[in-house]
Amino acid sequence: MKVAYFPGCTLKNKAKELDDYARKSAEALGVTLEEIEEWQCCGGVFTTARDEVATKLSSVRALVAAKNKEQPLVTVCSACHNVIKQTNHAMQTDKEFADKVNRYMGEEPYSGETQVYHYLELLRDVVGFDAVKEKVVNKLAGKKIAAYYGCLLLRPNSVMKMDDPENPSIMEDFIRAIGADAIVYANRNECCGGYIAMESPDLAKKKSNAVIENAKAAGAEMIITACPLCKYNLIKNGADIPVVYFTELLAEALGVKEDTNE
Repeated sequence: MKVAYFPGCTLKNKAKELDDYARKSAEALGVTLEEIEEWQCCGGVFTTARDEVATKLSSVRALVAAKNKEQPLVTVCSACHNVIKQTNHAMQTDKEFADKVNRYMGEEPYSGETQVYHYLELLRDVVGFDAVKEKVVNKLAGKKIAAYYGCLLLRPNSVMKMDDPENPSIMEDFIRAIGADAIVYANRNECCGGYIAMESPDLAKKKSNAVIENAKAAGAEMIITACPLCKYNLIKNGADIPVVYFTELLAEALGVKEDTNE
């Protein structure tokens, strides 16, 4: 199976190994991630102003590229996913916004036809967690891992529609599929403070520490996340247990992690 792939800026620069883990793991599961040509930054944040068109055009171009390939669009960063999914929803539901975008682009009108998956959704809904489990060669049995969802993966629920925003399970199911024990804790979908780290580093540190300490109190030996910024922020603010991107753990479980370092 081939899918259109939007890696995002961070995974193509500061965190290239996380992109490598995603690609190698997908291949091991029978999926080829075909990177979109000449993609641009998603915009980083979805602005809610209806008259703000310019920052959303790169996301629309990515969606159109996937449509033209007749493939779903897969993202691996929760921030990129949030922006692209919300932009796609706006193209589906906001006629005024869609008209402005389509007039600016001057191409065949786009109306939100592309199916957008986060990589985790691809694993759950397309590959299937049972199929992932069958491919695991390095079982992580006994490893107590806490999933950290953060702000952007699940919200707004009316658009993202990935999981229950208050009581999610997709990352815990992923952890179980690769053979580890999933630790459920109260702060798993609270903000880590990443977006206020420059403005208020003390508050960002307080928020990150609340997540870390809560996970540890529940018995976690490791935290996994689907957001590069969350990963960076938790580590920067003093996490004393490993904070790992989910694609790295998947690559380890599937036995392809070493291949990415060649």
